Amino acid sequence: MQTLDWIVLIGTLFLIVVYGTYQSRGSKNVKDYLKGGNTSKWWTIGLSVMATQASAITFLSTPGQAFNDGMGFVQFYFGLPIAMVVICMVFIPLYHKLKVYTAYEFLENRFDLKTRTLAAILFLIQRGLAAGITIFAPAIILSAVLGWNLLLLNIIIGLLVIIYTVSGGTKAVNVTQKHQMVVIFTGMIIAFILILNKLPDNISFTNALEIAGASGKMEVLDFSFDFNNRYTVWSGLIGGTFLMLSYFGTDQSQVQRYLSGKSLKEMQIGMMFNGLLKVPMQFFILIVGVMVFVFYQFNQAPTNFNPTATDVVLNSEFAEDYKNIQDQQALLFEERQELINAFASDKTIETSEAIAALNFQNDNLRAEARTLIEKAGEAQNLKVESNDKDYVFIHFILNNLPKGLIGLLLAVILSAAMSSTSSELNALASTTTMDLYKRNTSEKSDLDMVKASRWFTLGWGIIAIGVACVANLAENLIQLVNIIGSIFYGNVLGIFLLGFFFKFVKGNAVFVAALLTQVLVIGLFLLNEFEIINLPFLWLNFVGCVIVITIACIIQSITPRQQLA
Repeated sequence: MQTLDWIVLIGTLFLIVVYGTYQSRGSKNVKDYLKGGNTSKWWTIGLSVMATQASAITFLSTPGQAFNDGMGFVQFYFGLPIAMVVICMVFIPLYHKLKVYTAYEFLENRFDLKTRTLAAILFLIQRGLAAGITIFAPAIILSAVLGWNLLLLNIIIGLLVIIYTVSGGTKAVNVTQKHQMVVIFTGMIIAFILILNKLPDNISFTNALEIAGASGKMEVLDFSFDFNNRYTVWSGLIGGTFLMLSYFGTDQSQVQRYLSGKSLKEMQIGMMFNGLLKVPMQFFILIVGVMVFVFYQFNQAPTNFNPTATDVVLNSEFAEDYKNIQDQQALLFEERQELINAFASDKTIETSEAIAALNFQNDNLRAEARTLIEKAGEAQNLKVESNDKDYVFIHFILNNLPKGLIGLLLAVILSAAMSSTSSELNALASTTTMDLYKRNTSEKSDLDMVKASRWFTLGWGIIAIGVACVANLAENLIQLVNIIGSIFYGNVLGIFLLGFFFKFVKGNAVFVAALLTQVLVIGLFLLNEFEIINLPFLWLNFVGCVIVITIACIIQSITPRQQLA
């Protein structure tokens, strides 16, 4: 990185933190601190909701997901518009009518205190873990690529977020997220334009899409019911809808964004704005990843994009085997160049199939390289990440963008991390304050509640930094966050749906059903991990929801009414 990149990076982050702290100063009561004084307009709500979901993981992992597997991941979001309609019709009007501070207040009104407390605790567990991962994700990758100290990066990102979130609460989060989204959109559009400009002069955007299509990267829709395919139209529409309903309807990190709305209409328009824009945004980010794939059709790509992994294997007994793979890749690259140039002028099926075959061979070589990296790590007693999906986009940024723009794209990644983490800390503090602290202590003044909220924000920030410091990489960071959510979200959504639509079910039945369901869902996840059953994580949202509703209805039906009043 050059001096100009450091100026752009530090200047962007500093301005966001200072602006958010300044604009949100003076929160003296709980309504101002936890609901932003109910002053947010629909565009602020929409952008804040998007910024909360679009963490650094989105901008690091999604392009790498497209680079490796193509556009199919967009199917994960197909349930989002459906969920937004349901939330606008059912969830938001009810929350607005009850004037709640958290989603879980509704559960006490409908069932009892213990059900509210259980749902709040489930949220705190999964969101507390996710907050740590949203800090860890950019830190581990920037650390590996730039050589920065991982522990220090975790602490710096966490402290920056804590500063303005503790200071200004919900308003600080909303205000900063608007500007963070501007930085994010600007950076990604510039990156996309630069990728296209770096392609050969005779390769247009249309040609680039055709080249990607020849290697199967443009296969968006998969209508199969094969559970071995993690992302299909059906998993997106069914599992994705239940995940999005739970995330946007019952997860306090999202609920708090629209509870700050100026009116019911502003909240609903803001959520529909998110529903209309989110899928195209994810599609665009995936296209960026596909264009990076096309770029490396004309430029030699590393065997593994994680520089730490490459260093480990090249300093091991497997170095010669790894170099042989690199040599084979170089030969494949030269052969592929001839085919792609021919395909650009004469798009025959035979040439397309030949390109796909060479890319398949290249993928096999990369798989062999990952195996060697894992063996080298084991031999040296090192934990090294061989799967390099999360490193593809950052590698392209650092090695191909001009001075200044590298700093901007790093600011995009860190801004996304900060925006998501700030929402999570804000929501964790609100839930702890309103659902646990306030309900289990004597009456407190507004000033006392604001102080408590600030202390809880600080506490959760420290916990998130701690989780980030001990976290381990999964196969793909964006999948890891969604897996954690899927383990808990279906159960919580089912509790809320029981409250909305199953009026005969009472609190004790729901409480017992929720406890049993959580154990069962965790069990199903572990069985899938050990390959005893085949149930992709997205379906856990649907399964968990159905299980808790079914068990609660059965318990309520077979137990005397007076025992479950």
